[in-house]
This record gives sequence, structure tokens and C-alpha cells, in this order.
Amino acid sequence: MAFWLYSSGSTGLPKGVVHRHGDIAATCARYAVPVAGIGRGDVVFSSAKMFHAYGLGNNLSFPLWAGATSIYLTGRPAPDRLLERIRTHRPSLLFSVPALFNGMLADPDFDSVDWSAVRLGISAAEALPPEIWRQFHDRTGIEILDGIGSTELLHIYCSNRAGRVEPGTSGVPADGYEVEIRDTEGQLCRTGEAGEMWVKGPSVLSSYWNQPDRTRDKIRGDWFLSGDRHKQDADGYYTYEGRVDDMMKIGGLWVSPIEIENRLMEHESVREAAVVAVDIASRSRIKAFVILVGAGEPGDSLTATLQEWCKATLQRYEFPHVIEYVDDVPRTATGKIQRFRLRA
Repeated sequence: MAFWLYSSGSTGLPKGVVHRHGDIAATCARYAVPVAGIGRGDVVFSSAKMFHAYGLGNNLSFPLWAGATSIYLTGRPAPDRLLERIRTHRPSLLFSVPALFNGMLADPDFDSVDWSAVRLGISAAEALPPEIWRQFHDRTGIEILDGIGSTELLHIYCSNRAGRVEPGTSGVPADGYEVEIRDTEGQLCRTGEAGEMWVKGPSVLSSYWNQPDRTRDKIRGDWFLSGDRHKQDADGYYTYEGRVDDMMKIGGLWVSPIEIENRLMEHESVREAAVVAVDIASRSRIKAFVILVGAGEPGDSLTATLQEWCKATLQRYEFPHVIEYVDDVPRTATGKIQRFRLRA
């Protein structure tokens, strides 16, 4: 045992995740160098802090491994403070999360920042909506490599690659990691069929601290059951559909909140959306919490417009029956949306 980190708490109480010494080296050798391409000349800036697995790698172990420079930011990583660091310290690698990439895009000073030093953006913690990817790329020319990782794997284990990004996907596994998509019976899913992602690799947790039952439930031999629902396309890219526990059953059919959120964010009035299932008159219904751009005007007319907007490209039942307009949604300290609090 080397150390343990506590999970973010996006699905409930944080859990102590035990890691070994070799797990650190594995994330550096398997992800930091071949995927992020970190080297001695890089200047690294991460909005995620070191108490989080993602931030621990970005801020500390990756720069130490490569001999790179690391920039720190004390206090809350608000979008305007991130832009100021980019302006003054000119990082070459920018690690952040979808909510903060989106927040920076909405900042009035975004386009006045000189982005020329940044060669790559990297996103994790939650799936990066393709609309955020497109806006950021259109306005800066910088690719964001979205990937999926977890505290249990210590860092990103499945990611897009520079020059081969498929927006809206989690990319492909890092070298040394294997992933499989399995159904609720543990059987392999077919290409295009959604199921839970199982992963194995050199940085899988040893156990959950003082939780033997959970350890047995989540570790099957060499495999870790991630709790993340994905599907693989014909090109081998994996697309995130939400946590297994966040999937919504509407009229007997399973619905992914991510698909509806991504569609809502393509509308010019919507800056961010979070979708959950709620009980209305003893029936399961879809509710969206929507954050509008500055010019957006909430009301019944906009609600009807957004519902039709979803129906135009998604299945007819994949639309929010109820929309609540909010200034923000509950998040963990690392920026993840706490859907269990929205459901409550």
C-alpha cells in the first residue's frame, strides 16, 4: 500500500481507494508520455487539485516524471482565474473538466487571451459534450483530448489522441489497459450495444479502504467494474452514456441522460444542462436542469422549443418532460454534477 484517495462523491459518500506504489509509474508511462505527450519542455496547468486522482497526476506525478514545469492555483478554480493563469504563465498543456472549459468559453475575456502557447487541452472527470469541444476548437484552434478515468484507476485509461479526436467519445484504451462492455449478466455486448465498462490494467486499485463487501462487488479477478455505461462503435471508439445508476427507464425503454444533455447544449440558448429521472404522478419522467446563456429568457415558450429541439434528432421519447431553469447545479469539489442531489 502506498496511499489512498477518496472518490469524488458524485454518486454518494466518498470511498477510500487504496493504491500501490507501482500504480503511479503506470499512469505516467502508459498515459502521460504516450497520450498527453508530456516532456521536459512542457508547462503544465491543471484546474483539478491534488486531492483528486486526476489532479494528482496532472500537477505532481506527470511533471516530476517528465521533468516538466507545473503551475499551481490556490483557491477556487473559477473560469476568470484560469484565464488569468493562461495569460500570465502560458502553459503548453491545459488539464481541466467540462464545466470549466464551458465556463471559460462563457467568460467575456476568453477571446482576448493569447492561446498560442497551449498545444493541447485535456478533459476528464465527466464526458465532454461535443458542442463544448467544437466551440473551444473553433475559437482557439486547440484540440481537447477527452478521456475517461477514475479514482480506482488513478488516472485516464481510455482517451482520444491528438489528431484523431472523435468529439463526443471517450476515445480508445491506453496501451496496457483493456476494456470490455458487458451486460447486466456479465456477458460481452455486441458492437454498438451499450453496457457497463469493465477495465483491467496496471493501475487498478487494490481495494476500497475498510469496505470488503464493496471490494468484492467491484473487482472480479483482474477486472474492475467501472459503473460507467458505454458503447463501442465500429471504429473502436467508446461513447459514454452515463453512470449505470443514472440511466433512466421511461415507458419501459432505457434512456441515456448524456444524449439529451448533449442535444440541449447544441441549442443557442443553453450553456449547460443536467438531466435526471423524477417521479411525477407515480410515473417516471425526464427532468432537465438548464443553465441559459446570458441572453436566454426562461419560460413556457422556450421550454416547448427545447422539447421540440430534442425530438427533432433523438427518439421521440427522449425529451425533457419538465425543464427547470437554474443558475447552477450541485457539484463535487472536482466539478462533477451530483445527480443524486438533483433527483432528491
